[in-house]
Amino acid sequence: MSKVWCGMRVPLIAANWKMNKTIPEAVVLAQDICNNLDRFDTSDFELVVFAPALDIKPVKTVFEFEKMPIELGAQNFYYEQSGAFTGEISPAMIQSAGCSWALVGHSERRELFGETNDIVHRKVLAALEHQLNVMLCVGESAYVRDSHEELSFVEQQLKAAFAQVDASCACHCAVAYEPLWAIGTGVSAPPESAERMGAHIRSVLLDIFGMKDGEQPRILYGGSVTPGSVANLMNMPHIDGVLVGKASLEARSFVPLVQAAVPEAVR
Repeated sequence: MSKVWCGMRVPLIAANWKMNKTIPEAVVLAQDICNNLDRFDTSDFELVVFAPALDIKPVKTVFEFEKMPIELGAQNFYYEQSGAFTGEISPAMIQSAGCSWALVGHSERRELFGETNDIVHRKVLAALEHQLNVMLCVGESAYVRDSHEELSFVEQQLKAAFAQVDASCACHCAVAYEPLWAIGTGVSAPPESAERMGAHIRSVLLDIFGMKDGEQPRILYGGSVTPGSVANLMNMPHIDGVLVGKASLEARSFVPLVQAAVPEAVR
């Protein structure tokens, strides 16, 4: 699992490359990120890259060669350990490839591939069983928001995903709030709106796990995050990090975003 941080909310910056980057392109991007992060004190924050499955091993090799403490995560997996599931990969497989994180419940998996709350729940349990950290994605559509039901909607997603999860696993989880109406639109949620949902998520997590604030899952915001918007988001009391999509596909946009998110980490 990731570095021990239970008892404190270490900032977490995560990149989701989605279905982008061939292996040669991924290696170049990983090298560019390493070359531009050498002036950062990475002990002050945690950095995770969710790469396409075929890119995980070569990207991991680059990070290890450059001695860059960037963790790898898988964008998807199946909850069974093995079997006749053609085309799927298991938690054990992604762990053996070098992953310490698993992305679960992303809106694109829910909307495009029909993943239900039950499937998300099974994936959470399977990932934790295989000592993988879980980044759970939650978020509402524009229709739910306009109906003023976003708080209860996200609460249902959280309670379904974390059902039967022991409180001892809480600090190995993170929750990424990604409103569907902001993903890929270029329009990030206002910081106050993200904070309102972050505070609600924090309250629900307290109800689920019954733990001290610092021992609960960290809360991230995702949805059209840019170098210009990230500082205001990170200043919100209940936002511990960001999940970055498009801006993570080039080092020239991702590294400035990291710098804006954790300016104290720049040497």
